[in-house]
Amino acid sequence: MQNHNLPTDELKNFGIINDDLTFSKKLSPDDIEKFLKGYTIVADNDKNRATFQLTEDNTKLKVIFLERDKSLNKIIENSKDQVQYADVKELSGDYPLIEKKAFIFDNETGKVVEFDFIKNTRELTAIIAEKKEPEELNRYKNELLKLKGFLQDKADKYPEIAKEISNDMNVVSREIDSVNSISADQKQISKSGNSDIQLNVNDQDMYEDANRNRERQEEEQTDEREKTRGFRR
Repeated sequence: MQNHNLPTDELKNFGIINDDLTFSKKLSPDDIEKFLKGYTIVADNDKNRATFQLTEDNTKLKVIFLERDKSLNKIIENSKDQVQYADVKELSGDYPLIEKKAFIFDNETGKVVEFDFIKNTRELTAIIAEKKEPEELNRYKNELLKLKGFLQDKADKYPEIAKEISNDMNVVSREIDSVNSISADQKQISKSGNSDIQLNVNDQDMYEDANRNRERQEEEQTDEREKTRGFRR
């Protein structure tokens, strides 16, 4: 890995480094270290999102521009009342890319945690289920069904990448089955009047566990599932 041939002009243009070649103060030392190791920086601004990654021994900067279907400020505000869902689409590229995200407000920390429907499905399902709100569980299922439909349409339109898409479809299908099972269990509990049964989620540490699990999983993933770090411009 080379650090002396950084694409400084591009990095300056996007505000990642300053004119004196020091990194932006918006980046922590940990952010900078990971960025130089190939991790991705994420910059959010209203509905817009950009990701930045150094490639080819840190000599090239890979930039991807995306657009969220909702304003980030509105997502954060509305997440205090209920889970917020948003689609993020890539504005360029050979194939249409849509990532579905869930934003959940953590009452303990006062922060909003972002979950990806593909990368973080298991902990996301567990958190939604722990709320024990049939309406919220049904909203989550509808979002999963929308994502599955998009993936199926994409696989049909681009058969050359159908195998790759099928992996994501399998993840989504599995979670739909899980939600159906949870919904049936909750209905049975409701009928029996037993309010003492709890799902296997530690409520107090729920968000911390989810974040910890997500960080551990993403550190083990390849470049196709890169760990993102927050960087707001």
